[in-house]
Amino acid sequence: MSRPHFLQTLLKRREAGVSFRLHNTRSGLDVATTLETAFSSSDRKRGLLGRDGLAPGQALIIAPTNLVHTFAMRFPIDIIFAAKDGRVIKVSREVPRRRIAGAFGGFAVVELAAGESDRSETRAGDCLEVVPL
Repeated sequence: MSRPHFLQTLLKRREAGVSFRLHNTRSGLDVATTLETAFSSSDRKRGLLGRDGLAPGQALIIAPTNLVHTFAMRFPIDIIFAAKDGRVIKVSREVPRRRIAGAFGGFAVVELAAGESDRSETRAGDCLEVVPL
């Protein structure tokens, strides 16, 4: 049996219609207040492709994965790589089109509009948690 991960609460309660936010425990700031998920294979493959952008406070959480690309994207993004326990392994800021980004030991990727990781003061070593709105 595998250990629970920091997204477990989101998985269980999302089906019950509960809304969540992604919170940085070190800075005390929210990373995102509108969370979308890509947990199935087809959702992970689609990611943000075909979109023109993300709104401030909006995030796409992709899991499980530790590698993403921006080949067909129309806009730059911030990418946060998190371990299974929610610890931030790496933050890639303002990643342009046609790039690959990854982090060894990553379990989940949080994709945000460019500049959003600075707003929440998120950096490697921080801990992310999913909390109800």
